[in-house]
Formats: sequence, C-alpha cells, structure tokens
Amino acid sequence: MKSKNEFDLVYSAGEILFSSSQKFKAVFFIQRESEPSGIKTAFAVSRKSGIAVWRNRIKRLLRESYRLNKKEICSEAVIKKMRVFIVFSPNTINQKNSRKILLKEVMPEVNDLMNKIRTRL
Repeated sequence: MKSKNEFDLVYSAGEILFSSSQKFKAVFFIQRESEPSGIKTAFAVSRKSGIAVWRNRIKRLLRESYRLNKKEICSEAVIKKMRVFIVFSPNTINQKNSRKILLKEVMPEVNDLMNKIRTRL
C-alpha cells in the first residue's frame, strides 16, 4: 500500500483489531467484488515509539511475520474476489517497555491478527 487515498480509505472506513496481548493492532478494510483481488499491506510505526533504529526493526519483524503467514489469507481473498487493505502497527509496545524485541514475540501476534481478519472475509 503506497497511495494516500488507500491510507485514507483504511483509516476512515476500516475496522481496528487488536492482538490477544494488545501489543499490536491491525486496521483493515475489505472491498467486496473487487476485480484486482488480493491483499495490500502497510506497516506503520509512530515516531513517538522510539528511535529510528528501533522503529525500523519493528517494521522488519512485522513484514517478516506477515510474509511467512500470508498464504492462507491471500488465497482466501482471491477465491472470494475481495481486495483487503491492512495496516499493521504497534499498539502498547514501544522502545521504553521493550528494548529488544524478537521475531518469536512478534510472529504469534501477527498470526493472531491475520486469523481474526480471515474470519471476517
């Protein structure tokens, strides 16, 4: 997801889901009966969360967890001819309370969010 129009659409008309531990959130919007079907994602981290190195690491970990778990949700969106826009971002997690964060901490949270979105397709 790159265009301002897509971000505006997601943030104005989309739904917000939180992971089970409330550390991460996903804002998503579903277009039904859309012809280029599939999923468009973005990963956003607020500047207040921490220094650039920490924010970039969070985005890398979110991207990697999404990449490893995207097959089911992508295939379901294509089968049902839907276009799904998702923005993943941290909710309660920041540099002060989680100095070092690992992929094994992020992946179950992202997987949980993706399963919640998949049930709403």
